[in-house]
Amino acid sequence: MQDIKALCDQVRQTAFDIHVYHGHGHLEKVYENALASHLRKAGLIVKQQHPVNVFDEDGTLIGEYLADLLVGDSLIIELKTARTLAPEHEAQIIGYLKSSKLEHGLLINFGSYKFEIRKFAWSEQLQKSKAGLVSALISALFALFAVK
Repeated sequence: MQDIKALCDQVRQTAFDIHVYHGHGHLEKVYENALASHLRKAGLIVKQQHPVNVFDEDGTLIGEYLADLLVGDSLIIELKTARTLAPEHEAQIIGYLKSSKLEHGLLINFGSYKFEIRKFAWSEQLQKSKAGLVSALISALFALFAVK
């Protein structure tokens, strides 16, 4: 399997080409089928409406959701046909990545005149290091203001 950057670039270009050809105005399923078909023709393993397990923070399986597309068992693609991408769309894919323990996702909107795509990455280690950094900064600020 190719590296994730190259895979995302390939999906991005393919989705853009579909947007240019089909425009906006179709149902999400039309774009899902088109993107899956084009990516399969390019030799990628693509699963549509694929069940992805959702895990609790302790690793307990608590359910599943259906990914619009799962490419190569490593890239979740969430498709939208909205006027524009909204914060709740971003929260949705971040939640999918976090709870499924997958690291990479693309959020693609075919519903706008303007092509919209956003890349998301989730890493448990990155989040722990960010949390540690925030905690250290807060402790440093408290120490700074506590000294007289």
